[in-house]
Amino acid sequence: MEGGDGSVPLLEAKEGGLGKRSWMESKKLWHVAGPAVFSRICMYGTGVVTQAFAGHLGNIQLAAFSIAYTVVVGFAFGLLLGMASALETLCGQAYGAKKYQMLGIYMQRSWIIILIASIIMTPLYIFAAPVLEMIGQPREIAEQAGALSLWLLPLHFSLGFQFTLQRFLLSQRKAVIIAYVSAAVFAVHVFLSWVVIHLLDLGIVGATWVLNLSWWLSPLGLIAYTVWGGCPLTWTGFSMEAFSGLWELLKLSVASGIMLCLENWYYRILILLTGNLSNPEIAVDALSICMNINGWEMMIPFAFFAATGVRVSNELGAGNGKAAKFATIVSVATSVIIGLIFCFLILIFHDKFALIFTTSPVIIHAVDKLSILLAITILLNSIQPVLSGVAIGSGWQALVAYINVGSYYLIGVPLGVLLGWAFHLGVEGIWAGMIGGTLAQTLILMFITLRCDWDKEALSASTRVKK
Repeated sequence: MEGGDGSVPLLEAKEGGLGKRSWMESKKLWHVAGPAVFSRICMYGTGVVTQAFAGHLGNIQLAAFSIAYTVVVGFAFGLLLGMASALETLCGQAYGAKKYQMLGIYMQRSWIIILIASIIMTPLYIFAAPVLEMIGQPREIAEQAGALSLWLLPLHFSLGFQFTLQRFLLSQRKAVIIAYVSAAVFAVHVFLSWVVIHLLDLGIVGATWVLNLSWWLSPLGLIAYTVWGGCPLTWTGFSMEAFSGLWELLKLSVASGIMLCLENWYYRILILLTGNLSNPEIAVDALSICMNINGWEMMIPFAFFAATGVRVSNELGAGNGKAAKFATIVSVATSVIIGLIFCFLILIFHDKFALIFTTSPVIIHAVDKLSILLAITILLNSIQPVLSGVAIGSGWQALVAYINVGSYYLIGVPLGVLLGWAFHLGVEGIWAGMIGGTLAQTLILMFITLRCDWDKEALSASTRVKK
């Protein structure tokens, strides 16, 4: 039964048949995950649409935008997304414990911390061109990517507000409003992109300005909903209390940021490494197409990442350790089934999906050669983000950050470099090696999750909420 506000109330795991319990948990999971999948696909789709328009302008434009958006913005995206994810732990557990007034305070504290972090990261955009060239990108691509990075600075400052507002609302299971806003923004983005490129002929710079506008419309819509009565229990206005307790939130935000940015940066490093191969323009274009397909599909497991974090944190905050464990099992199983479906779709349409971005036969063939690696990556990524969601919901960010460093940067990247250059396997070797890092991380997270003492985690959550 739903509550009067349309949310699904917390239910402790009850004795009964496995099928009934699974169905009840799936309903609660999809109440958050369904709208989250839709909204994430829409918001990620704004970048895909812009990249598709760039690809039909020319191969250089496609490569330059891919580097600027996927690498430069992507580095900032990963860190700020991770820092905002600290709210999933705090807001989720506070909501489960019925400490409603603290959600708005936590979000305001997060705004202060993330705004400062955004300012500190601004030089990444200003000096993108020389940095990209220094790490091996071709001069023409690096210069164009650097110019586009400057145009994307407004987008950079929208990220923190976007991510914090989403987590604030998701913690209360208000995912539907995020989906509505995202759908409206995506429709506006597609229309304006067509206008500026095909009617006004403003090229790739015009397309980046449309992208900036789209990424600001979303947080403005969400904050309007929040401030104007959408969250009467959890938003009581701006408070000076937001300036207290910043140190504790900063520590959790930094741990969350390191944890998720190491994951987010991992496959973006793949694009940078590929830029150092022979014929980098074709290699970067082919790989960026695969990464965009992977990234778009990843919005589904990332939605389960968010939904799992909400379910686990809510149940732990309410003291229901066994319910948190069962939520984890159902979420992982559901995400794996969806991952298998998309894995098979990639294998079936291996020589077709590149047509979304380009008509170049050379690039289409190059993408076809990478399709099997894309399918494997999609399958692995249907498990790993959900387990990371468990970590966020439980407050294990610091531990997972160490795991990510070891799996990705001590195993995956060196193995990719070895296969790519020492064994002369090119981009296929680099990608295959980095898949090895993802596999290592997934297995370690599975081991930790299986050995978790959920009753102890529930007690820790109760202690954290009382602080």
